[in-house]
Amino acid sequence: MKLKATDRQCDVALTGMFRVIRFLDVCFSLLGLVVGFPILAILYVIGLFDTGSPVFRQERVGRQKKPFTLVKFRTMKVDTASVASHLANTASITRFGHFLRRTKLDELPQLWNVLKGEMSLVGPRPCLFNQEELISERELRAVLAARPGITGLAQVNDIDMSTPRLLAETDQKMLANLTVRAYFKYIFMTVSGKGTGDRVPGQ
Repeated sequence: MKLKATDRQCDVALTGMFRVIRFLDVCFSLLGLVVGFPILAILYVIGLFDTGSPVFRQERVGRQKKPFTLVKFRTMKVDTASVASHLANTASITRFGHFLRRTKLDELPQLWNVLKGEMSLVGPRPCLFNQEELISERELRAVLAARPGITGLAQVNDIDMSTPRLLAETDQKMLANLTVRAYFKYIFMTVSGKGTGDRVPGQ
């Protein structure tokens, strides 16, 4: 009986923590979209000259394995095959795309996904539905119960989707130890340049 009570207390604590994180997500994503609007507008215009289609939309695996449309700035040529970044060709990345990826500015539009509740600022990186091995590894570890995120433990440690099991294990570890302090830590590490995001081989 004591064990069950402890389990319930842990569940309540975790639920409370994720509610706090959701509140922070809403505040920071809204602030980022409002304050960052001039930057978003400038990048959008430059993207028009770069590829003619600056906004990239792609269906990804969301919380509870529900699909959602991820939005970001396009960094590759329009006719590039829709595959995971670690399977993409470096030659597909445009000159402006290299800049966006290096500075992580291509991720800015995802603040809209965060505001809508489809993503969190911190969480497992959302994968494609054809990445079946990664999905299976994440399902085994209940990783898909959380909202996918823009950054997190795996992202700041350069662990990408080319190693599904390691990535899922890292995601599980992050979620099990996620606190408000860790939330801010991952964000600050990302802003300061730690990690490479969705890395393309040879990039």
